[in-house]
Amino acid sequence: MGYTITEKILARAAGLPAVRAGQDIKAKPDFVLAYDFPGYTDVYFKTMKEDFGIERVAEPERFGIFIDHMVPTATAKEEELHINTRSWCAENNVPLFERHGIGHQVAAEVGYATPGAFVVHFDGHVSQLGTFGTLAIGLRRNVMEAFVSDTVSIRVPDTVRVNLRGSLRPGVMARDVFHHLVRRLGPSSCRFQVLELGGPSVAAMSTEGLQTITGLAMFTGALTAIVNPDPVRLDYALPRARKTLEPVSSDPDAHYSAVHDIDLSDLEPIVVAPPTPADTRDLTEFLGLEINAGYLGSCASGRLEDLRAAAKVLEGRRVKTGVSLHIVPTSQELMAAAAREGLVSTLVEAGAFVSSPSCDYCFGRIATMTAGQRAVSTGTLNVRGRMGSPDSEIYLCNAAVVAASAIEGRIADPRPYL
Repeated sequence: MGYTITEKILARAAGLPAVRAGQDIKAKPDFVLAYDFPGYTDVYFKTMKEDFGIERVAEPERFGIFIDHMVPTATAKEEELHINTRSWCAENNVPLFERHGIGHQVAAEVGYATPGAFVVHFDGHVSQLGTFGTLAIGLRRNVMEAFVSDTVSIRVPDTVRVNLRGSLRPGVMARDVFHHLVRRLGPSSCRFQVLELGGPSVAAMSTEGLQTITGLAMFTGALTAIVNPDPVRLDYALPRARKTLEPVSSDPDAHYSAVHDIDLSDLEPIVVAPPTPADTRDLTEFLGLEINAGYLGSCASGRLEDLRAAAKVLEGRRVKTGVSLHIVPTSQELMAAAAREGLVSTLVEAGAFVSSPSCDYCFGRIATMTAGQRAVSTGTLNVRGRMGSPDSEIYLCNAAVVAASAIEGRIADPRPYL
């Protein structure tokens, strides 16, 4: 019996000839990533020094810290947090990426998405590095172990294989594919397992689309998601890679806890209704529902193909008076590319408010809603209070739906605009 890509990566990281799902191991992450946030990095830095006597990390090249929340700062306390992070990185010679964009995207741009690497973070959305054959797991507070030890304790997870087939129709995007997976498989279908994506549709899908799907894996209960890297993903990742590793893939006879085959040919645009990311419905159920705001951005859906879709819908049209449309590219690299394509001018001329990359719109720090307001969003979550008042509502959807809804002031089908 062969091995999954996850088993192969963890075996190398553990210094073992082979490992199997269910085996408890100590594995050394190739990279340890984090973004600064109150109660997380500030606590890690303090605990390392006060409880473990660690003044400096031994291998600073294994670490990467991102400042992507509270950018720009609004209070002195927020700036103090960033100052603390800058100081720790400088003292430890750890790479710091500030104002480059949302960390999970920037991590791929600057080479942490090394095919075959084992990466840990406290945030589960780091799973999007799996697009490039990187095993990237959000350990939550257990990531502290990676800051004070060379290795982390982990049980080798089982893998659920999902084979995607069929072509997407106009107006349907990768965002809809992921939400369809939740609808078909269930929000706990991959609990504590790895979601491995394959099949002809994956090979044909854009890298950005795969980043969307892998980055949302936690909403199937998965620890992470991963794709066996193909030439397209390797062409992106290998020139940027921070470490020389041999890319690996699952064996044809690898063991999976479950295998699902899903045809995407008849997929329609999807809306995820509040207040749970599991309430996946067809867009048609919500057409005409009035909105107050639209948000296009986040680590899941603010890349070039999302901006292109929105620009195509908005070109020559205007956002409805009274609707706030906030568009936030996922990174500075992507924003610059969008500007070169003329996408930014198209979006601004249509009445969108285009902002520099930041996580702050996604978790409701800015552009917050009050009670009774309703938004369409490409953010990661639609739980109560995510974008302001717990009595506001967030409807998750693809970028084209956000743009069409902003034009009409109500949830709208983008396909007539395309």
